[in-house]
Amino acid sequence: MINSNAIETLHHRTFESIKQINDGGSEFWFARDLAPLLDYPQWRNFLPVLDKARDACRQSGQHVEDHFAGMRKMVGIGSGAQRLIDDVCLSRYACYLIVQNGDPSKPVIANGQTYFAMQTRRQELADDAKFAQVGEDERRLAIRNELVTHNKHLAAAAKDAGIETPIDYTIFQDHGYKGLYGGLRSKEIHARKGLKKSQKILDHMGSTELAANLFRATQTEEKLRRDGIKGKQRANQTRFAVGHKVRETIQELGGTMPEKLPTPDTSIQQIERAQKKLPK
Repeated sequence: MINSNAIETLHHRTFESIKQINDGGSEFWFARDLAPLLDYPQWRNFLPVLDKARDACRQSGQHVEDHFAGMRKMVGIGSGAQRLIDDVCLSRYACYLIVQNGDPSKPVIANGQTYFAMQTRRQELADDAKFAQVGEDERRLAIRNELVTHNKHLAAAAKDAGIETPIDYTIFQDHGYKGLYGGLRSKEIHARKGLKKSQKILDHMGSTELAANLFRATQTEEKLRRDGIKGKQRANQTRFAVGHKVRETIQELGGTMPEKLPTPDTSIQQIERAQKKLPK
């Protein structure tokens, strides 16, 4: 059996050897170079894997075109002749999705999945170490910014499920808060924090509370898309169920319930203003 170090060494060498760099200095891979490396010598057999990877990219809320850029190029076919063929420029994330959606019975795919899993875990550990070194204000800013992005993805998933009007979305949001905060609606959470009408709840949470809400948002979006949820009632039930599950997990781990966490003295906006005044 090949050990993990051998897998990492082998795949790093082969995968990185076909990497291309564009004029702007960004890395990319040609799909036609990657296919034979993953034991797909026939392009037509590789196309279904590409399609599955594109679907996975779309489901994750990413712009497919940012990671799978179609193109046509001339290739030599012998005796100086050339012909035009289709190809795809892939990002590193696209390569990862392709490996994850390849045939796991192929040893090179199975090993590739192991390689990417190790690379992902290594990055997570590095990010965790960096994150542990920053202060509470920086953590709050980082998570709040993540929430802004993921709430946009969640809103799109909710719209696909049938949450269309502003009132629909307000009700949808309240179901999530009720699940995570033990039945409390957003207005009640707002009041418990002693906030003014113009102040947003998410801007007055500590990093622990923000992290719980971020997890709730990402998991709700994923479940809406994965289960193909349709209809306002089912979407609201899903929103509540995910929030409640996160609450149960916090309880099982012996954590503090989000409504009992302290409200920070400073808002996200105050932190941002303070950081802008710091010398660069």
